[in-house]
Amino acid sequence: MGMRRLLESFNHAINGIIYAVRTQRNMKIHTVGAVIVLLSCFFIDVSKVEFLILALTITSVFVAEMINTAIEAAIDLNTNYYHPLAKVAKNTAAGAVLITAINAVLVGYIIFWDKLEEISYGVVHKMKNSEPYMIFIALVIVSLATVIIKAIYGEGTPLKGGMPSGHSALAFSISTAISLITEEPICIILAYLMAFITAQSRVDSEVHSVFEVIVGALLGVLLTLLIFTIFKL
Repeated sequence: MGMRRLLESFNHAINGIIYAVRTQRNMKIHTVGAVIVLLSCFFIDVSKVEFLILALTITSVFVAEMINTAIEAAIDLNTNYYHPLAKVAKNTAAGAVLITAINAVLVGYIIFWDKLEEISYGVVHKMKNSEPYMIFIALVIVSLATVIIKAIYGEGTPLKGGMPSGHSALAFSISTAISLITEEPICIILAYLMAFITAQSRVDSEVHSVFEVIVGALLGVLLTLLIFTIFKL
């Protein structure tokens, strides 16, 4: 009987985690960020102490977000009208999540910056000498990857809606490619500004959610970097 209750408690806890990831936009963003950080540990020389710090930092962000979700659910359950104290409770819980997120960015910067600087210098130098036609190669591959992912998720159409945002992926792919073949700061800034405006327009028109736009942007940036790196090795 005791073992059964223990298993049930584990099931309830896991259901709580799944609910938070499935319903909370920020939790999805935290999850994607955590996966990227953990995967990067396989390619970058991270010590045991640094990995422990990263693990504790990621855990603190997840815990803070889940506590925030629990507080919001408890308040909504007991309050079906506006109350200033309910607002204070929600804002304070959200502030706790913000503090842990800022701390996570700081920890990531301290641990990864020096390691990435040595690796990225040589890679970026090679990319700067890439041919302009590689932009079209990157766009084709990003487009194909977007269509494939949309087919897997089964949402939206190839040109509208669904996961991820194709417009955001292509816009950020173009911006990243421009930043890799030019050394003019104003061109790079304007390219990413136009990409951001494109992504924002997809959210404002309610065609995509913020999460879908972020995933699309990351897909465009990472695939473009990968393509330029492979072709210049």
